[in-house]
Order: sequence, then C-alpha cells, then structure tokens
Amino acid sequence: MDIILVPGFWLDASSWEAVVPALEAAGHRTHSLTLPGKEAVDASRSGINLQDHIDAVVQVLDGLPGKVVLVGHSGGGAIIHGAVDARPQKVERAIYVDSGPLGEGGVINDELRAVGDDVPLPRWEDFDDADLVDLDDGLRQAFRVRAVPEPRGVAYGKQQLHDERRYDVPATVITCEFPSAMLREWIAAGHPFVAELARVRDVEYIDLPTGHWPQFTKPKELARAILAAVDRTDVDEA
Repeated sequence: MDIILVPGFWLDASSWEAVVPALEAAGHRTHSLTLPGKEAVDASRSGINLQDHIDAVVQVLDGLPGKVVLVGHSGGGAIIHGAVDARPQKVERAIYVDSGPLGEGGVINDELRAVGDDVPLPRWEDFDDADLVDLDDGLRQAFRVRAVPEPRGVAYGKQQLHDERRYDVPATVITCEFPSAMLREWIAAGHPFVAELARVRDVEYIDLPTGHWPQFTKPKELARAILAAVDRTDVDEA
C-alpha cells in the first residue's frame, strides 16, 4: 500500500523519520511530504495558501497507481481532508493523527501569531499542557531546531470542499490529547468542532495517550496504530 504522510504545522517530511521504518518493514511504500513554503526557514511563504498545500498532496496522489492511504498530523488533517474531497475515488483510508477533517469554510487556526507571511513556532509556554505531554526538554529543543514557519495563508485560509463522496472514504482518528470517548461525546452532542467528522460514514478510533506530537514522543506506538488502520483497510477490501 502507498501511504502519504502529511506533516502538521512547522514540520517537514523529516518529522516522520522515526515512524517510516516500521511502515516500510511491513511492506508499505511511504511518501513523506514537505509542503510548499516549508522547504527551509528562509523559503518564501508569500501567497501560499491552504489550497496550495492540498494541491501538493493531490499531485502526489495522482502520480501513484491505485488507491492510497493518507495520513495527516495536526493541521495536516485539514489538508488530507481537502485531498479526500478532491480525489475520493483515489483514497482507501484517511488517517487523522491527533486531528480531524476540517469542514467547509473552516480555518485550521487563525489565532496563531503571524509575522508577515510567516507563522513561527510559538513559545512552549503558549501551548496547552496537554499538547506537551511526553515532549521532554530534549525533544522540545530538537523540535525547535527543525521547525519551519507555517505559511500564514495555510493557517488562516478557509477550507473549500466540493464532493460529498468524501464522506464515503473510511477514516481512522488516532486520538492523543483527548480520549476517543470524548470525541464520541462531542459528536453525540452535536458539537460544531466535530461536525465534519460526524458526517463521515465509517470512522474508527485508536487511542494513543500522549501529547500532540506522537511522531516524536511515541513513534513506535504511532507506527503500530497506523499499521492497524491499514491492516483494517486490507481486511475490508478482502
């Protein structure tokens, strides 16, 4: 199975480096992406918006034979959902890592502080405690060294969706900060935060208790969770 790995904010393809080996050892082909404007700290992010990141994923998707699995971490969840909407017939499963699908007109996070065209990685003090669980001082330092500013147009841009067949694509939500039971409660209560997720017809949940960056804090466990979702896809196909 081809697996496209889409990083969250401030991260590039290398953020998946501790997860990829287990996926490839299981026989899968991985495609870790560095999205436009995130090639380097000094890259230009002028004019880059959310649709540009979605289009970058779709371009890779179109270049692969058959159906693929999309994996999106954090803000990458909105991006892979846009790709599911653009190519529902090409996606076997969408896997959301501590994230979920972003609905029509939604924004990923327009409360983040921007400096011109850039949204730099905030101070650790600006994150919730739940974000930082298991992210020790060494991991925080390594994260900050590798961090690349996010394009403002991606963080602030509105999601534009067109094809309701996106709701037919099976989804897996790997929950880290909040247990899956809480997401289910929000869905039952009609919370707007999970309105788009509630419309997906086939959703499974995998709990992976840790902070917001399991690819750093629990990479082996994250790889096992992704493989479990892919294995379920293979069983469903059979």
